[in-house]
Parts: sequence; structure tokens; C-alpha cells
Amino acid sequence: MSENATSTPTLKVKTIEWRDSDLTLLLIDQIKLPHHFENVECRNFHEAGEAIRTMIVRGAPAIGVTAAYAMALAALEYRNLPRDEFIEKLDEAGAWLNETRPTAVNLKWAIDQSLSLAHRLHDAYIQVVSIPWELLRLAKQIQADDLAFCKAIGAFGGELIKDGDNILTHCNAGGLATAGYGTAVGVITAAHEAGKKIHVWVDETRPYLQGARLTAWEMQQLGIPHTLITDNMSGHLMQRGKVQFIVTGADRIAANGDTANKIGTYMVAVLAKENNIPFYIAAPLTTIDLKIKSGEEIPIEERSADEVVFIGGKRIAPEGVHAAHFGFDVTPARYIHGIITEKGIARPPYEQSIPALFEK
Repeated sequence: MSENATSTPTLKVKTIEWRDSDLTLLLIDQIKLPHHFENVECRNFHEAGEAIRTMIVRGAPAIGVTAAYAMALAALEYRNLPRDEFIEKLDEAGAWLNETRPTAVNLKWAIDQSLSLAHRLHDAYIQVVSIPWELLRLAKQIQADDLAFCKAIGAFGGELIKDGDNILTHCNAGGLATAGYGTAVGVITAAHEAGKKIHVWVDETRPYLQGARLTAWEMQQLGIPHTLITDNMSGHLMQRGKVQFIVTGADRIAANGDTANKIGTYMVAVLAKENNIPFYIAAPLTTIDLKIKSGEEIPIEERSADEVVFIGGKRIAPEGVHAAHFGFDVTPARYIHGIITEKGIARPPYEQSIPALFEK
């Protein structure tokens, strides 16, 4: 095990930051990490939406927070329109934002929250110029809530990890994918903060390399011992007894526990079951879509083939080759040991345990 770590105890960056002085949303440009640390400034909802679409900001919770601020930016842009035209334009902005990333349910959840509030205020004949500030207040609350949810997820999940465990995670579900602290990485961080001697296997997560570029970077910032591996090494490590615990994030969870996450998660889950290794999902309740009965109904985003045939702007495949790029896959609930949320851990049968968490 290599301890690729620094002495920094916490991730001291803000994935998402609102600047009141000039009504600007600041996002870490995650495309340029880990080699360059830059912020992207979004001054209108189109810029925020394009940041979501192009994966400048990514991770279901972070996308949801960004979408809430995008709706506030839209309301600010349209605040001088007549009342009915204002709400029509806001509805159109929400519909456009919903199309930027179809799989992550937090996007739609945050937009729905914003539109619901705007429509209530509109119907109550609140002055249109006042509505944007209420949507901005909501966005700030969604951001604060997400951070609190992640801390609670970490507390519940950290207790599952034993001293000496080797933990495998896929993609990036850390502070960069949330309002801070992280879901899957939050579970790992909580175990580390509790003084447990742990080691993390970070798989690279092709084709976008969120593990290699982002999770490994976060592990360095947090001072957590880790080793980067290629995606096709995970089965070998499990077979050799070098993995004791697996935790990933989620982009959408169906009512029966089926979970969509970054492409490759399904393979990890199947291998985990074959090797009797507990496989957990860590996600806030906002990632659970009770309107969807099973994973068969979850839309799977298909992204540009260029993200497969190019790495860092350099072509790695022959000219003219055809490439597929499914951004996500669905892990059936039968492979999931438990779903760690801010209200506790849901376990099979999920049709019973998931609704019980919403009632807490």
C-alpha cells in the first residue's frame, strides 16, 4: 500500500460558492483538475447550465445545488418582466436546465423545488422583483442542507468501516461532487477522522477519469492513504482478499433500491457479491426517486464518443473508430448491501426500508 498523502486534514476548497457582491456563481472547473485549479464564473442561468452539461461541475448533489442557483439567476434575469411572462420564462428555464444531464435526479429535484416556490409566490401576488431573492435564499438553504446531509451520511457510514480495512470506491463522490465533505468519500473521511487506519483503492473510472483526476486529488488533500488502480484491477484485488469494503455514490436510486451510478459501478458490485465483500451506496434522500419503480425506468445519458477516444486532448484510438459512451449503468438492488443516507441505512427489502427513512 502506498500512502500518497499530504498533511492537510480537510478539503479546503468550495466546489460551489455564491458571491453576493455581484450576483455570481463560482464553480471549480473540474475538467482542469488536478493540474490546474480555476474557478468558472456563471452570471446567468445559461452559463450555469452549460457548466452542468460540460461537467465543469458534476456529481448528483453538486448538480442539484448548481441548478438551484441557476434558477435564481434565471429569476434575476427575468425580474423586470410582467408577472405572467416572468413565470412562463422561469418555467422555460427550468425545462432547459432539466435537459442538461438526464440521469442525476438531484437536478430535477432542485429545479422542481425552485419552480414550486416561484409559482406559490406568483399565485400569492408577491411582487415579481421579490421572487428572485426568495429563490436565492432557497438555493443557499439547499447548499447548506446538502453539506449537513453529507456529514450525517459520513457518520452513519463511517461506523461500518473497520480499523485496517482496505476500501474500494468508484468515480468521485467527495466534496467535489457535493456541497462539501462528500457522500462515499464522506463515509471514508469519517472513518479516517475517527482514527481508523484505512487504505483506499481509487479506481481511475474511465473514460472521464474522475477517480484518477478527482478522488485521488481529494485523498491527497485529506491525508488519507490511497493507491490509484486501473478499473480492470478491482476484480483481481477482491479475489486476493485485498478489499474489505466498497462504497460508491449514486446519481439516481429507484424505489426498489436499483441504483444508477457512473459507468462501471455495476461490474464492481457483481464482483463484490462473488467475493463476499459488502457493497454500499452512499447518497442523500434527494437522490432517491420514489416515482421510479425500478432501474429499468432510469434514463441513461449517452455522452460524446470524443471523451472515449481522447484523453487530455490526445487521441488514443485510430482515426475513424466508432466508440460508445454510456455515462452510467444501473446496479440491481440485489447486489447492494445497504444504502447509506442522512437518515440512516436502508437495507433489503428496499421497498420497505426506503419509505421508512422518508418518514423519519
